[in-house]
Amino acid sequence: MSNTRAEAAYRRSVAAFRNPMLDLLHGRYAPFVVAALSVVFTPDRPTVAVSDAHAEIGETIDQLRAAGYDDDERRLPSGTAREICRHWVKVGWLVPQIEDDVEVYRLSAQAVGALEVAGRAGGGRTRVTKSRVRTLLESVDRLSLDADDNPEVRLAKLRKERDDLDAEIARLEGGGPVEPADEEQLLEEAENILHLARELPADFSRVAESIKAMQRDVVTDLRQDIRPTGEVLREYLQRGQHVMQATPEGRAFAGALRLIGEPEHIDQLSNQLAALMAKPFARLLDDEQRADLRAISRRVELGVEEVLAAQRRASHVITAQVRTHDPIRDRQVDDLLRDVMAGLQTWMQTSRPGDRIDPLRSFPVADVGHLRQSLSDIRPPGAPDPLRDGEDDDVDFLDADERSWGGPHYVELEKYVATLGDDFDLASAFEGGSREVRRPVDLLGLLEIAHRNGMTEGDDVSIVEALRPDGTSRRFAFGAVTARTTKEHPHD
Repeated sequence: MSNTRAEAAYRRSVAAFRNPMLDLLHGRYAPFVVAALSVVFTPDRPTVAVSDAHAEIGETIDQLRAAGYDDDERRLPSGTAREICRHWVKVGWLVPQIEDDVEVYRLSAQAVGALEVAGRAGGGRTRVTKSRVRTLLESVDRLSLDADDNPEVRLAKLRKERDDLDAEIARLEGGGPVEPADEEQLLEEAENILHLARELPADFSRVAESIKAMQRDVVTDLRQDIRPTGEVLREYLQRGQHVMQATPEGRAFAGALRLIGEPEHIDQLSNQLAALMAKPFARLLDDEQRADLRAISRRVELGVEEVLAAQRRASHVITAQVRTHDPIRDRQVDDLLRDVMAGLQTWMQTSRPGDRIDPLRSFPVADVGHLRQSLSDIRPPGAPDPLRDGEDDDVDFLDADERSWGGPHYVELEKYVATLGDDFDLASAFEGGSREVRRPVDLLGLLEIAHRNGMTEGDDVSIVEALRPDGTSRRFAFGAVTARTTKEHPHD
């Protein structure tokens, strides 16, 4: 059986009412939700600390109940402000996040849209004005020009625009009067600007949320990815660096950012709005309209900051996740969470309302025997065994070959130095020694003895050849040294 147009329209309507925005407006407590959110969140206050939001919403409920707005026809939600805010987070009207180590709430794009719809519905009639029609026609004309790939048609339109501008310039240069618009027309222009500006907060929020949704998708895909780590790193790091181009909303915002992203553009917009507020027609605007008109530049600035902050946060999260990506650990965490959910489902089948589970307040301690209780004392628990006398028969000495690779033979070197007279040249003494005291380490020992007894360094360079125990040789060069045979004592 084919679907009728009525059935298709009804299904689209049912799907639309599942949107959090329409759910907010259609809910039982919609008037209170709109009022509370509009009081707490303003264009100059897009985020509110969680504790402050709970306090302000609780105060709002108390004031409305005290004023009698809790009868059968105008119900207020029950529960504490904390419970109400948690419900709003659950249904997608509030978004919790961390800013400067403080947990805050901000309105979701759906909540911003719902407040805008409620504001327009309660703000008076919607008029088909000349300004709004002209905006539509200009937008269609611009779209037609951009979409037309015929160079002749494009040139004709551009020439007509140039001719019209030249004619207006010539008229003014010729002393022609400037025809001012009447105040009613200027008022229509201002209302059209306000109508367009009211859409901006929801648009900015949708861009930020699309970036966050992309961030969650990337992290989820990364945790479930079984491809080689190098391939994962290249793909996701690139997506993290170019996150603004990863969603349709982000690409559209990137194009708009070229028009409004520069500080001088925001300053120019602020100056233009301030100048408009000084014009005579501005007195026709009511207080709310004047406040909204003045707040346009601030709304644009805060919206740009919100999107760029979401971009930086997404890039940081994706990059950090990639750098710490461990498929084995992530799989273990996923398995543990699934076990916990399975256990909870099993328990729910046999539990009754009011049943409690004692939480695991600490992990079991492994029995590893006795460990040192203090790490500040670096001394060993007991004194080492005393060294045995070298004269004992049970002392095992190294053999001659192992001893030959040891340190300097100080005893032999001292005896050899004592035969060299009062003064001697260290290089000549080393060359004249026996093979047992001509190892490289013995040269160092001889230098040490010379330094201890007293020595003089000359400007010449001495070169000696040392003999290793395996028969190989090595040459060393050093400053000439003249040493004493015995240690020099100071005079009394």
